[in-house]
Amino acid sequence: MGFLISGVVHQFLNAEKIKKLLGRNKLSDVFWASLLGVPLPLCSCSVLPTAATLRKAGASNGATSSFLISTPESGIDSIAMSYSVLDLPMAIFRPICAFITAMIAGVAQHIFNDFQYISKLEKKEECCGHDHKHDHSYVKKEKSIIQKILNFSFVELLDDMVNWLSLGLVLGAIISFIFPDQFFENFNPHVNRFLILLVSVPVYICASASTPIAASLILKGLSPGTALIFLLAGPATNISNIAVIQKYIGKKGVVINIISIVLVAYAASYLVDAFYLNNPMSIKLAGLEHEHYGVFYTACAVIFLILLLSSLYRVNLKRIRK
Repeated sequence: MGFLISGVVHQFLNAEKIKKLLGRNKLSDVFWASLLGVPLPLCSCSVLPTAATLRKAGASNGATSSFLISTPESGIDSIAMSYSVLDLPMAIFRPICAFITAMIAGVAQHIFNDFQYISKLEKKEECCGHDHKHDHSYVKKEKSIIQKILNFSFVELLDDMVNWLSLGLVLGAIISFIFPDQFFENFNPHVNRFLILLVSVPVYICASASTPIAASLILKGLSPGTALIFLLAGPATNISNIAVIQKYIGKKGVVINIISIVLVAYAASYLVDAFYLNNPMSIKLAGLEHEHYGVFYTACAVIFLILLLSSLYRVNLKRIRK
């Protein structure tokens, strides 16, 4: 459902419409960039080129930064996965925190960052530092709206994140198998927060792929708030993206973004833990609590497995054969 809704959003809220809305160089653009980035299902290798296009179209440092933060931290697909694998409160906390982080970073950019981007003609738009060699030649053919939605949902978007999503599912399974129950309860919660933050900031993992890993960590005793740090900081920051981002918002802009992400994630972790501590019901891992599944869940699992394997074949095996 998350992938399908992502296709609908992408079809009717494309980059050109966003560019017109955010290319006015006003403080209000920060709000719209933060808000639009939350549900937007831009694939991980599309975030930077789209943000670069916004910057070249006149978007401010603040609007560009807000878009760069809220878009990878959240999305229709990752929100749906959060609800399915974790629970409803976490599916709500995650996009709200992404919006707040983007707003704080954007406003801080307006106040403290006076970097002026000088546009240059470039032969090729830069990507996210990963080797994405997607074949988008099929997009040139005229298709119906339904075909375009399905193509983006289950081909383009899935192809872009399939390696990371598969890695996230495998790592989540490994964590569940190797680590003993309540493993993280043996450590100081403040130490857990610091360690998760230390790992999340430099390492890249997409929002959807981080969800099953976070679920596995919670099952092993990590607090929901600490897991939220991983869900926010992991997709929003990584070493490879920083080198590209500084070209458009400057080194000071990169520092402001990282500080904003770290501070909001850290503060939100305590608020989320307080919520679950005072809530009569502890976090309910919706996708992991049932020992037996019905026909509907099994059918969905089979369909998604087929889509996942097909995507892995398109992205990897075809490339190897070439």
